[in-house]
Amino acid sequence: MHSDGTVSIRVNGEHKRVRAGLTLAELAQEIGLASDKIAVERNLEVVPRSTLNEVKVEDGDELEIVHFVGGGDHTASTATDDSWTVAGKTFRSRLIVGTGKYKDFEQNAAAVEASGAEIVTVAVRRVNVSDPKAPMLTDYIDPKKITYLPNTAGCFDAESAIRTLRLAREAGGWDLVKLEVLGEARTLYPDMVETLRATEVLANEGFKPMVYCVDDPIAAKRLEDAGAVAIMPLGAPIGSGLGIQNRVTIRLIVEGASVPVLVDAGVGTASDAAVAMELGCDGVLMNTAIAEAKDPIAMARAMKLAVEGGRIAYRAGRMGQRKYADPSSPLAGLI
Repeated sequence: MHSDGTVSIRVNGEHKRVRAGLTLAELAQEIGLASDKIAVERNLEVVPRSTLNEVKVEDGDELEIVHFVGGGDHTASTATDDSWTVAGKTFRSRLIVGTGKYKDFEQNAAAVEASGAEIVTVAVRRVNVSDPKAPMLTDYIDPKKITYLPNTAGCFDAESAIRTLRLAREAGGWDLVKLEVLGEARTLYPDMVETLRATEVLANEGFKPMVYCVDDPIAAKRLEDAGAVAIMPLGAPIGSGLGIQNRVTIRLIVEGASVPVLVDAGVGTASDAAVAMELGCDGVLMNTAIAEAKDPIAMARAMKLAVEGGRIAYRAGRMGQRKYADPSSPLAGLI
């Protein structure tokens, strides 16, 4: 003890001089900590919390004081809490799901919940005037909780797509929309001339079109210049489940775009969704892969995990590929 009645200790590696006879609980209070929310190690031995009011600090003590904090560092939280933005709206889930081909609205709603999706695509169709009280999608998926993305599925020219979305905006006030203009019924491939024309008109009318397109980096850039708020190249033909057939061109679109890029069409299973995310896409849109699975609810959850895993893997940065084997264990000191 020093002549002034103090003792020298180290607390979490820092030198301190404190009053002699101070209990560990009093020391914690002086530091600004509640003794019931900390743990103390004194000279490499854990001090039971029940004795903090009794154990006194002594000259030369080495103390470690810890408490619980949110797990992980800034980098880790950024990887798991990784939102994305389109047209000024921010979302946590990078999975967008459709609302067609399910056996009923109840199954559809359960799949959406299992997927964690915050956006669902919806087709704009005529009201059933013969039975206006028939169940509707909005009875099962609340548009106040889930963002509806009206699409132009089934449109084969710019005029019908534009007309459909004008009606959608009138019906629900939506300006964030999904535009697809198909070239033919057999392949459901996009007609890029009509798609570009519709994009320009819709953007000029204040719409924010997320546009389904071919896997062509040049066409994608033209759509962006025309006002597309997201580029959505197909991974394979709609409803085919063939997986990502065009990794090189999708990667080139991602590298050249300044708006979000999402793979739209062709996903068949969870690994396909992971591949899309590992290419650097901002998200994946799918319908048939979930709706036509033997267990749509389970597949929806699998897709959720695949999108999350693929995104984390992309951000982590994969190892370089090698032509030959490279041992994981060091060879130095081998017995």
